[in-house]
Amino acid sequence: MSNPERVLHLAVCGAGPASDTGTFVRLAKNRGWRVCVATTPAAVPFVDVPELEKLTGSPVRSEFRQPGDPESAWPPANVIVVAPATINTICKWAAGIADNLVLSILFECTGLDVPIVVGISAGQQAIRGGDGASPNGCRTEGARKGL
Repeated sequence: MSNPERVLHLAVCGAGPASDTGTFVRLAKNRGWRVCVATTPAAVPFVDVPELEKLTGSPVRSEFRQPGDPESAWPPANVIVVAPATINTICKWAAGIADNLVLSILFECTGLDVPIVVGISAGQQAIRGGDGASPNGCRTEGARKGL
């Protein structure tokens, strides 16, 4: 009996660590994961799209499909990793704003009970305070903070 494929969807936001996305993909693949990469529009300048497409064998997605575009060939995710996750993306997620592909994927997979791991790229002061529309507000949706 063969092992089922383990699929990791990597959501990349526009922050300095995004330039290391290729390293993350290689490490995940070495551990047996198939990786599919989505970026926020702000992350596109930080990543090497052709390199990531070569590494993953899948298109890097940063925009919504247009009418008439084919469905995504990505397999369903076993886990989502958001890294680096900007405070902008985290706050929009907590507030229910889905104005880009990455946020839409996060909302969809939250509803499907797909585990989501978030690597926040922000200073400690940005993630400590606030109520509803902050990472702390995500706890009401079952999120756990591990810093």
